[in-house]
Amino acid sequence: MAENPSRPSADEIVLYQKDPHTKIATITLDRADELNAMTTDAQQRYADLIHRASIDDDVKVLVIRANGPNLGSGADLPELLDIMADRGDVTMNHTVRVPDDADVVYPPKGSYRHRASHVQFYTDPSAGMRSLQDFKKISILEVRGYCYGWHFYQAADADIVVASEDSLFGHAAWRYAGFAARQWQWCTTMGLRKFMEMVFTGRPFTAKEMYECNFVNAVVPFDQLEAMTQKYALACSRTRPTDTVFAQKAFFEIFKQHQGEYMGSVITAMLESTLDQLQPDPDSFELDEKTRERGLTNSVRDNDAQFPPDWRLSRRGRASD
Repeated sequence: MAENPSRPSADEIVLYQKDPHTKIATITLDRADELNAMTTDAQQRYADLIHRASIDDDVKVLVIRANGPNLGSGADLPELLDIMADRGDVTMNHTVRVPDDADVVYPPKGSYRHRASHVQFYTDPSAGMRSLQDFKKISILEVRGYCYGWHFYQAADADIVVASEDSLFGHAAWRYAGFAARQWQWCTTMGLRKFMEMVFTGRPFTAKEMYECNFVNAVVPFDQLEAMTQKYALACSRTRPTDTVFAQKAFFEIFKQHQGEYMGSVITAMLESTLDQLQPDPDSFELDEKTRERGLTNSVRDNDAQFPPDWRLSRRGRASD
């Protein structure tokens, strides 16, 4: 696959370091100028790093954080739309980790498998979507600003979530697609009724609201966020041995599977695979070629403006009357 010079490499977007003394490792997302949007390669690097940290005896606690004022706004939307339209430098094969030079023909447009092969791959930890589910150590997510889309998945899967007071949680897919991968997990972590409200209105929830529905462990002022995350990380690193943590995680994994976490992922993936067959209303907003021709940024902003200010996705929109 040829690299797109307009996008940084996965190594530049997803940074990693570990401290063998404390056994705390850190994944830092470093694309602040693009709201830490995750490219396909970045998601796959993230998945690989989590897998390695899970095996690494130098690691007991993994902190996931970001540089800049936001954790992240989700996937790199322009890249994702190019992928779905079969244009640009990223092929459909590449999204499911099949080498571009492999003798593999991706299912054609118009087939159920064209979308399904892509979105159902999100149930695989190697895709970078539910990677934290297989992580056998302690994971802590530090949330600041936007926690949307792909980044919101990480919040559902992390063991501990620490958020700044300005954080906003949600997914643009509720307004632009109708489904998002792994909805079952949000039902179980947020509570069904609050999650239904998020889906049907499309509105983001504040850190305070997410704390009240037991999704977030702690909410602090922005300038105290890193210190609070470090407090949690050090405490977790100093309790029981890593072998004990492994056994504890196995217990919690059994509980999650009793709740149907993986089954729910598969069911959501099947629903999301039908999106091409769902008929839009005549006046509904769709992320299609017509929207791209009008300008994606302006189209999304204009659609956001149709909602009450405090239910808009962008901070700029929320600040306007």
